[in-house]
Amino acid sequence: MRSRIIAAAVVVLAATAGGCSQGTPATTTISADVHGKKLAFVPGVSGDSFYISMQCGIQDAAAKQSMQVNVQAPQQFDPSLQTPVVNGVVAQKPDAMLIAPTDDSAMFPPLLQASQAGIPIGLVDTTLKNRSIVQTAVSTDNRAAGAAAADTLADLVGGKGKVLVIAFKAGATTSDARQQGFEAQIKNHPGVEYLGAQINDNDPAKAASIVSATLATHPDLTGIFATNQFAAEGAATGLRNAGRTGDVKIVGFDAGPVQVQQLQQGVVQALIAQKPYEIGTAAVDQITAAMTGKPVRAEVPSGTVAVTKDNLAEPSIQQALYRTGC
Repeated sequence: MRSRIIAAAVVVLAATAGGCSQGTPATTTISADVHGKKLAFVPGVSGDSFYISMQCGIQDAAAKQSMQVNVQAPQQFDPSLQTPVVNGVVAQKPDAMLIAPTDDSAMFPPLLQASQAGIPIGLVDTTLKNRSIVQTAVSTDNRAAGAAAADTLADLVGGKGKVLVIAFKAGATTSDARQQGFEAQIKNHPGVEYLGAQINDNDPAKAASIVSATLATHPDLTGIFATNQFAAEGAATGLRNAGRTGDVKIVGFDAGPVQVQQLQQGVVQALIAQKPYEIGTAAVDQITAAMTGKPVRAEVPSGTVAVTKDNLAEPSIQQALYRTGC
């Protein structure tokens, strides 16, 4: 991801053939050749089209290097569930690991153990506060994406009115950065009153409840920025329940099948789509460079694409939509 925490922490998504450091990268044993090497991928949650699209990129890039990819994920975007996944991966002794940490601090200890076990680590999507143990990090420039969402939403509401942010997870660097980027940029639209951000913990039902409560106190609400697909799904439900669909504008994040359907139906007016497939391929390029002693980029930013109903049919936009399978 992300709805209710399920006790079973690990789901093996795939075992198919197929990797930002701040400061000095950790020292690891390197190989002259990655042919046949095993690469572990630990996404933030299972079943999410964003991570599935990233997995496709990782598997395609790894296949070109004749590497094997094993994908394991928690059932919920939660560090208490991701930690045992990482511990299990470390026990399997992969040659490298790519991971989307579900918390920027809580996931450091288990990843430190991975690093101490000699496993090169690359971060994808989310990151850590302390990146001294990783070789590379590839992610969307989420602050810039949040700023783009602010401009898009301001345009949709005609430059005036009250707007709300529904952030999906406190402590998840992607959610925090999108919120911060939005908050900084919305100040450039003086006619827009920012009501602040509320956390839905990746629960669409909670996002719907947030919208209902906000409409009760601010019936003149004009816009919502939902920082991921689950926040957008819940926001749309809340507006539908209140009979305010289309009246209150939504800028969603991500471009999975549900989000695209909502866009086509006019439930959501714009989407900020990431490029997960490209994040996956870039991460493999960097982690294999680390494994073979070649120069590694400590940080690799990725851009976003604004998707609207008007540009949805364009080929470049179609390529940006997320996959449900590889």
